[in-house]
Amino acid sequence: MSFAKNDYGAATDVPALAGVKVAEVRAPPNADEARLNQLGYKQEFKRDMSAAGIITISFTAIGILTGMSSALQTGLFSGGPLGLFWGWNCVSFFMMMIGLSMAEICSAFPTAGGLYYWVCKMRPNEKWLGFYTGNVYLWAMVFTGTSGLLSTGLWLASTLECAGYTFNRTEIAAMAWGFCILAGVINHLGSKSVGRVATFASWWTIGGTVVIVVSLLVKAPTLNKANFVFFDYENNTGWENKGFVVLLGFLQAVYSSEGAETAAQVAEEANNAEWLAPLGIASAVAGSWLVGLIYLLAILFSLQSLPAVEATSFSLPIVQIYYDAAGQKLAIVCCVIVMVAQGAAAMTAWTASSRLFFALARDSAFPGKKIFMARNRYDVPYVGLWLSVLVGCCICACYIGSTIAFNAIISSCAVSCLLAYGMPMLCRVFWPNVLDGQYGPFRLGRFGWSVNLAALVFIILMSMLFIMPASYPVTAENMNYAIVAVGGVVLGVTLQWFFWGKKVYHGVVHTFVADDAEVEAEPAYAVEMADQKV
Repeated sequence: MSFAKNDYGAATDVPALAGVKVAEVRAPPNADEARLNQLGYKQEFKRDMSAAGIITISFTAIGILTGMSSALQTGLFSGGPLGLFWGWNCVSFFMMMIGLSMAEICSAFPTAGGLYYWVCKMRPNEKWLGFYTGNVYLWAMVFTGTSGLLSTGLWLASTLECAGYTFNRTEIAAMAWGFCILAGVINHLGSKSVGRVATFASWWTIGGTVVIVVSLLVKAPTLNKANFVFFDYENNTGWENKGFVVLLGFLQAVYSSEGAETAAQVAEEANNAEWLAPLGIASAVAGSWLVGLIYLLAILFSLQSLPAVEATSFSLPIVQIYYDAAGQKLAIVCCVIVMVAQGAAAMTAWTASSRLFFALARDSAFPGKKIFMARNRYDVPYVGLWLSVLVGCCICACYIGSTIAFNAIISSCAVSCLLAYGMPMLCRVFWPNVLDGQYGPFRLGRFGWSVNLAALVFIILMSMLFIMPASYPVTAENMNYAIVAVGGVVLGVTLQWFFWGKKVYHGVVHTFVADDAEVEAEPAYAVEMADQKV
């Protein structure tokens, strides 16, 4: 008896009966590809990212050392140690709620579209909602990468300033341009390269935190008392309401904790994604909470002089804390540790943005479908990647002329991220049954609705705070222009929707269509063949 062969030339267990025409049978896809096919997409990326890579990429993207260090002064003078310590734990708790919510949805929909795809699948009839979510989040990721890479330039400048050098804004912007191009090159080399960097950066962050904590606590001339660390209140904002001032300090913690969703953006590039991607999201938030708490306590116990930090000449105020507590040489070591972690964290934002350009273009939610879906030999959607680099370099150039304009653009990335985070939670709160029949293996069960409600309320509150003036009286120099930048993004997306998207965007486009096998055989064989669809 002879046997039919599949597309790969291998014999199947279906006998080729004489005079009977049997359709060719493809080898069945693995579980991840099959799930992607069920969601309407064919496998287009290589699943090259390791388990360690996808689990650690979110931890790297959060960049706990970098976010806390770069924005520490915000909380230090808006609530002081009291606001920093209690704010960190409070914010981390609610960011954990956001992380768990995203993890559950990611387990159900492990695709490169991330937040955008989730909203589209949960509310397919509100096409504008998915369109807005995807495009606002896209630019949030571009801005986030830019913010992080300029901060990397500031860390390099601060490192050299510890050695006696000085730099102007043009020179710092040039450093940022170099880091932008380096991030583009690493991303261009594919998910294997990004995964290795993410894994390295995670261990670097953990090991670096140990080095910084020990250096500060051992070398500090004096250590502060617990009463100062946990209860000292500082207010350099001009606002009189203590509660409001402390809440303003929370923004430093929120800014430091964003990025956990990055694992979802590379879900199509890893095996066992419906487990590993949500695990990466949830574990990244939990790990960042713990590592951040240890680092923050070391900073607060070793802080020597608040006035010295306020009057510092370093590009980043926290470097003054390193310098006063550990001395020049160890301060340089601390700066290098944070600088490397910062560059790796910022790089992952453009990993996400390049996949978002791809996912949105695939569904005609962004112009230039063929252009942005093009991939290089490393399977990277390189056009979106290098557009992110170009936009990032242009925004860094703004820093030369005005720190106010740059800070407005960068502040907007935090608000835009929160707005995008809120859309899936909004769907889960007001339409709690949208995942029925679609849940993945990671489930919150009966706690799901409460978790999503807590996350949504927190997002609304923090989004309002992010656009409030941080100082009083409000002047042109200290005004928070984030609302202008966020409004610009929303206005741009709105114009894109009404003048283009409304006509061409019809929701998620399925790139995978199962072919019904045509079998002219006896019923028993017909049933077997029909089950093996592409």
